[in-house]
Amino acid sequence: MLDFTHARTAGRPKKLSATIVGAATLLVGSYVSCHAQTGSVHFSVVKAGFIVSTGSGTGSLNYQGRTYRLSVSTVGYGTIGVTGGELTGTAYNLRTAGDIAGTYTAPAAGLTLGGGARVARFQNANGVILELVGAQLGLAVSLGSAGMTIGLQ
Repeated sequence: MLDFTHARTAGRPKKLSATIVGAATLLVGSYVSCHAQTGSVHFSVVKAGFIVSTGSGTGSLNYQGRTYRLSVSTVGYGTIGVTGGELTGTAYNLRTAGDIAGTYTAPAAGLTLGGGARVARFQNANGVILELVGAQLGLAVSLGSAGMTIGLQ
């Protein structure tokens, strides 16, 4: 007597295993290619204001072995004075260099009398987070919000 049931299902476990292995390979491959990375940033910015402050500057992003030039414009509310400074830090959640472009906002409070330190954390709509530290020079008081727009040149 022939067993037709066994003959029809004998190849199915192998096909199912191959399908699972293929799907897992695709998932892992897509996860690796879209995995967010970090880059290092450097900014030189000068700003001035009375209640509302504006400023501009330049910067650079080092990402995946390449250096990209950046333009920076700032706006703040609740600031009186003039400052300038150098900020360096890390950009998190980058998938491409273009992700750094956009508008960043954060609460701000500070006092600069001659010289001072600055620590800031900003986030844009692309999910990129900038953590910056640096020194600034000038005379200013701020309590309010700060923002900046970064453009990729």
